[in-house]
Amino acid sequence: MSMNTQGRPTAPQAVAVGSPASGSALLPEEALLFEIGDRDHSGVDLPDVEVSDDRLGGLRRKTPLDLPGLTEPEAMRHYVRLSRRNYSIDSGMYPLGSCTMKHNPRLNEKMARLPGFADVHPLQPVSTVQGALGAIEELARWLMELTNTEAVAMSPKAGAHGELCGMMAIRAAHAANGQTHRNIVLVPESAHGTNPATAAFLGYEVRSIDANEHGTVDVEAVRAALSDDVAAIMLTNPNTCGLFESQVIEIAEAVHEAGAYFYCDGANFNAIMGVVRPGDLGIDAMHINLHKTFSTPHGGGGPGAGPVVLSQALAPFAPVPFVRKGGDHLELVEHAEGGSFGRLTAFHGQMGMYIRALTYMLSHGKDGLAQAARDAVLNANYIKARLEDLFSAPFNGQPVMHEALFDDAFLKGTGVTTLDFAKAMIDEGFHPMTMYFPLVVQGAMLIEPTESESLQTLDAFIATMRELAEDARAGNAGRFTSAPRRAPLARLDETRAARQPRLKWVRPEASREAAE
Repeated sequence: MSMNTQGRPTAPQAVAVGSPASGSALLPEEALLFEIGDRDHSGVDLPDVEVSDDRLGGLRRKTPLDLPGLTEPEAMRHYVRLSRRNYSIDSGMYPLGSCTMKHNPRLNEKMARLPGFADVHPLQPVSTVQGALGAIEELARWLMELTNTEAVAMSPKAGAHGELCGMMAIRAAHAANGQTHRNIVLVPESAHGTNPATAAFLGYEVRSIDANEHGTVDVEAVRAALSDDVAAIMLTNPNTCGLFESQVIEIAEAVHEAGAYFYCDGANFNAIMGVVRPGDLGIDAMHINLHKTFSTPHGGGGPGAGPVVLSQALAPFAPVPFVRKGGDHLELVEHAEGGSFGRLTAFHGQMGMYIRALTYMLSHGKDGLAQAARDAVLNANYIKARLEDLFSAPFNGQPVMHEALFDDAFLKGTGVTTLDFAKAMIDEGFHPMTMYFPLVVQGAMLIEPTESESLQTLDAFIATMRELAEDARAGNAGRFTSAPRRAPLARLDETRAARQPRLKWVRPEASREAAE
């Protein structure tokens, strides 16, 4: 922030992302609301209210509420300035893919805001929510059709919650079959980190399966790990290296022959929806991230939705609640029946996520969903083909699915790391790709463009990536190690921030008094 001739700060000037200006690409550091406002003023006039201690049961606050008073323009400008710093799918491409952000058609948002969906309450009488239950049932039908499975549990709130649901169904099935001694779950080393965490959370012993030289799981490695104590395998397909598990059917057969179940992590279903039905591959349970596959927003930890489809063998063990036809109406079954493992969550999932996903499905139709999957695969392979002469691919020579994976071998001897490269991308106006994941690849750079990016956008991204790679190999390490230079803040000590977080703002005068 600069100063005018009277010594007062002048209004900050925004600079376009990617501009050659030496200043900040966005706004200078934005003060906290506590620093902008004060305790003595308020933007609204409210009458004093007398509240007796009896009414609050002795819990009346004894100290003033330390909130800043702001005028309406101050509050509005603060949040607008923050929004201008935000990188969003509405302002640019996310190379880290559908896992966090892909385009959300505005039609989906409009439908989710319709009365009867947006304002539905989980404790309303079932007779008053027949339309909402009908939408849930229709979405469930689409999910079972797309996966060729027997049942679907709609209540899980996200992918990891879905994993928990599927594995609890597997545990219930083994218990019903008198196989409670099965205490081992096989997890490939390239799996999502939530897979082994879910298995361990349920008390299973986790055993890793190494990837082969092609980045996939070899059926012989699975056979060697199977025993009478194995309860299940948790396999991601397409896997986290962006590759389709070509031996998935043979793996499923081997697992079933050993009396175990096949849990498939469906986080990457976006690459095969409408093209491949996982049920045809032999899976017994698979969660589907509605927020990844069917465009519903999922940033900052939620809201999410992770329905779990179940094979005929696991269908009897699905949790409650679930929707069921009862004559000419729909009913919500709230109490466990048969082999159901019981209730996973209080209410029946995320209504807004259901409507957004169903709208996406109905808008595209079966052929449109398949085309979206093919476009996602096409975009990833286009990026791989345009970059692989400069970047190093750990599993080269084979097509990828929805994401292109590179390692840091091309940066050897440059003094530039994967993190440095990603920070330099910020200066060029691009959000970085996924870094250092999957862990099976040294210095991984995982690029997932999704199906919704145009050829022009991909070409602009590719041109920037090539220019950065060429500059790194030309010896201009300083450009990378000092990045980002055009962002509001320079590179932060993220490790220290994680280990020593400052979760509470303290007024400067309070800090001085404490020091004295």
